Amino acid sequence: MSPLPQILVIALVTAALRLLPVLLLGGRDRGLPPTLLRLSQSLPGAIIGFLVVYSLRDLAFTALSGWLPALLGVLVAGLLQHYRKNTLLSVFSATAAYMALLQVLA
Repeated sequence: MSPLPQILVIALVTAALRLLPVLLLGGRDRGLPPTLLRLSQSLPGAIIGFLVVYSLRDLAFTALSGWLPALLGVLVAGLLQHYRKNTLLSVFSATAAYMALLQVLA
């Protein structure tokens, strides 16, 4: 069976999901609805919070390599999010710091 029909369906669904907000909210004379404005301000902090809880839930304090990389990652994410307010930068930088320290301590 050819994967072409599956690829076409996936491409159409992806394109539709990308175009839907533009079609619904694309008017130049309208601003974003208040609900979306509120979400755009509160979601980055909530995402960082969930990632912090998820990454710290199984910490092992028996060895330095068990908790120091995670602590550094959380610190990097928190500081970058506070000062730069860029969720992607915070998450990617914290992940890079975590992985780098994990390799150094291993």
